Amino acid sequence: MITAGSAEHTQVATTTTTPKPKPILPFNAKLTSPDIPTPAGGLRSGACSGSLVAPEWVVTAGHCFHDVNNNRVSGAPRYHMTVTVGKLKDSDPGGESARVVDVRQSPVNDLAVVRLDTPITDITPIALADQPPTLGLPLQFAGWGSLSAAGGAPSDHLKRGQFTVARINANTLEVDPSVPRTVENSPCPDDSGGPFFTSADNMTGTLVAIVDSGPPCPQPGLEVVARIDAVATWIRQQMAG
Repeated sequence: MITAGSAEHTQVATTTTTPKPKPILPFNAKLTSPDIPTPAGGLRSGACSGSLVAPEWVVTAGHCFHDVNNNRVSGAPRYHMTVTVGKLKDSDPGGESARVVDVRQSPVNDLAVVRLDTPITDITPIALADQPPTLGLPLQFAGWGSLSAAGGAPSDHLKRGQFTVARINANTLEVDPSVPRTVENSPCPDDSGGPFFTSADNMTGTLVAIVDSGPPCPQPGLEVVARIDAVATWIRQQMAG
């Protein structure tokens, strides 16, 4: 019963949903294959790293796609390669995955741009550097490579490191680690194609170079990385064609 001077209040239950935090460096890509042919006629697994540069396109190392004799090849891959972006650990929820369906090999350095079978539209791609870097420029590194110089399997989490540009060559850079090298902060097997980049917010950035070769991890020495600005126009031509 409602008495004079009183008011009836009805409480309505409400629920709030806390959005899941977005992973940092969402453009980083892990490439994995279970069925790479071997010269003996068998199959092996393999992995590389890369960067989402457009909804349907990823930049990685050219040698990640090869024939049975390890010669770099273009066109449809000779084995299945899955690309996963938007994660920091394999166990993280979310993320996006797609298959590589076409490979375009750079004519001047060990770099490839690969097309995905499904566009990834909810992650902002990393931008391509159009100008040469300056000596001493700080670069971040990210990759999913092995935690052992002997390789064996890619990491289950994203590795990160800090480098600076030490030498500028025609189509490559040489970069020097900013701190003592470990398997967690330096390129190792399966880090091929991993990005060297600049970023002001750890969400977006500019791709300056990618992992190609270097000393056995975690030994000291310069990493040789493929310049993006040297092939930026070519990359855009491939994505437009």
